[in-house]
Amino acid sequence: MLLNTLPDTGHSHDHGPQCSHEDHHHGPETHDHDEHDHHDHEHDDHDHGLFGHHHHAPDTFGGIFAISMLLNSAYLIIEAIWGVLAHSLALLADAGHNLSDILALGAAWLAHTLAKRAPSTRYTYGLRRSSILAALSNAVILLVVTGGIAWEAILRLIYPTEAVSALTVMIVAALGILVNGGTALLLMKGQQHDLNIRAAFLHMATDAVASLAVVITGGLVLLTGLQWLDPAISLAISALIVLATWSLLRDSLDMALDAVPKGVDMQAIEAYLLALPDVTGLHDLHVWAMSTTETALTAHLVRTESTDNDSLLEAIGETLKMRFGIIHPTIQIETVRCDVGCAQQEFGSV
Repeated sequence: MLLNTLPDTGHSHDHGPQCSHEDHHHGPETHDHDEHDHHDHEHDDHDHGLFGHHHHAPDTFGGIFAISMLLNSAYLIIEAIWGVLAHSLALLADAGHNLSDILALGAAWLAHTLAKRAPSTRYTYGLRRSSILAALSNAVILLVVTGGIAWEAILRLIYPTEAVSALTVMIVAALGILVNGGTALLLMKGQQHDLNIRAAFLHMATDAVASLAVVITGGLVLLTGLQWLDPAISLAISALIVLATWSLLRDSLDMALDAVPKGVDMQAIEAYLLALPDVTGLHDLHVWAMSTTETALTAHLVRTESTDNDSLLEAIGETLKMRFGIIHPTIQIETVRCDVGCAQQEFGSV
């Protein structure tokens, strides 16, 4: 961990001339070691939730995304053709969902690649936030496609169309279970710690369930001859997708708005920082997600002594990483409390 200590200039600090300070930056531009060093903390006893630790999806996910997109593209063509030939809305609905899956996989793959780009003078944190934008866009696309499917299902219930070829529906949908279910299994491990991969996983998992529902629909139509079951099951599939996608939309929107990531206990962080030696005050504490796998923190600490700041900052960085999963902390130490003229002292200021 590198420490950057700035001397008190007496006039360069925007909190007023009375505030001397020292900054500790632990961002991507200060790393002089392999970023995979962060992976060795997965054994920590503390549960930080989905975003609590620093997890980069392995490089093999690039290959998984490519294979998944090829398989789903081939299946999409088959499903769309036979959906038209079999007059099955359930099959066409599943094909529409599968198209959104391909878009989701492409967006997730692009974000996964961009998130590994090195920082630059323009993008000082790199392009990590692209993973958040990809997760958010995937959730929106999935809900829009589902809305279109539900609307068409309602129209089919009101205005029945030609009879559904139930056996064809069952065969094609069964193939979808294999394609989508297999892809979901490939993404299952990565989705536990990365909202971007979770978005892609959710697309594939819900589509596998939808394909299973279509197989059941075909069987029921074949046994009973009730054609209205096809659009009715499509509505049920749509409701299932909305329920499964809602948490993804909420979490990705929270991250896009710099909310505190799930699993990060702000009160515990505040209590830890205030309990540090010689610390008499804390303000300007912010925690946010830099990407779907990385969490950052900034804070101003007020201390009565400043003789051991280097060792203290080192200890803070390690504890924040081990206990709270925060791997990009920036700590500013002020040796004199800014009771007057400190613009950032009040809670909620930035």
